[in-house]
Amino acid sequence: MKFVDEVKIQAKAGDGGKGCLSFRREKFIPLGGPNGGDGGDGGNVCFVVDSGLGTLLDLRYKVHYNAGNGEGGKGANRHGKNGETLIIRVPPGTLIYDDETGEQLADLTEPGEPLVLLRGGMGGRGNARFVTSTNRAPRHTQPGLPGERRTLRLQLKLLADVGLVGLPNAGKSTLISSVSAARPKIADYPFTTLVPNLGVVRYGDYQSFVMADIPGLIQGASEGHGLGLRFLRHIERTDLFLHLVDLSGMQEGDPLENFAAINRELEHYNPELLTRPMLVVFTKLDVTEVREQLPAMRETFAAQGYATFAVSAVTGEGTAELVRFVGSELTRLRTVETLDSPASDA
Repeated sequence: MKFVDEVKIQAKAGDGGKGCLSFRREKFIPLGGPNGGDGGDGGNVCFVVDSGLGTLLDLRYKVHYNAGNGEGGKGANRHGKNGETLIIRVPPGTLIYDDETGEQLADLTEPGEPLVLLRGGMGGRGNARFVTSTNRAPRHTQPGLPGERRTLRLQLKLLADVGLVGLPNAGKSTLISSVSAARPKIADYPFTTLVPNLGVVRYGDYQSFVMADIPGLIQGASEGHGLGLRFLRHIERTDLFLHLVDLSGMQEGDPLENFAAINRELEHYNPELLTRPMLVVFTKLDVTEVREQLPAMRETFAAQGYATFAVSAVTGEGTAELVRFVGSELTRLRTVETLDSPASDA
């Protein structure tokens, strides 16, 4: 399935129906009087989270989204039918912006009631509404009001508990495929992964967390190099980072310098990212060169305050221990957030 994480659409709520100009005309009732009904209200444009969607692909090939217009009023004081509400379904984590002003209109993360974003126009009043003691036969009606119209930019930020970061070919795709059912493309050349991948990792007794493999992080990514800024936003919602470090010598540069370079890109994009917990994971433990360097590298990163793990996604060595620790760390972080929330202080 094609991964689409940003679309632009034009949405318009329905126009209100016009009021009716009508007079009662029945046999033996010479002074029937006005009986024009009101027009119906225009339909709203609503957005609702659909947890079954993973991308904005469904909105990619259609630009115009219009709610139904209200019907005009009718004689015999009959009210026009209201326009149909338009409901647009989006995946969890969708941000909606006004494309002209840049204002953020909504941040949709949880399934629930549809959010009314554009309101339909009110229906116009029929001439029966304008009867007064001095004007018994009004010929005045109101047109319906136009519905709201906006050009909207929808942007998806994946919702994940754990984000995998590191240079291309550090082993991110291999790790997520070994601990979850995700099946990203894996090969021995850079930028194999061209789209973010999500995997549900299960641990303990019926517990799980969502892991995201974020591609395209290289030095200069925050300035547009590599895959640039396109996928950096997908790590903004993660609670915990696993920074994968390859000690096998298959990547250019010193592992410590590469680690620092990736962290600088995260900081340049959003300084708040480096305040979140980060675990260092040495990959490709099945390679002899990695095992030889492991003791010294563990000591170096521990001196910087990082907890370290070593895994081989090929043989499975160390992955179970990593998953258990990540699960317990997420539980601890959520407990702290709950205790620090305003509701818990009430």
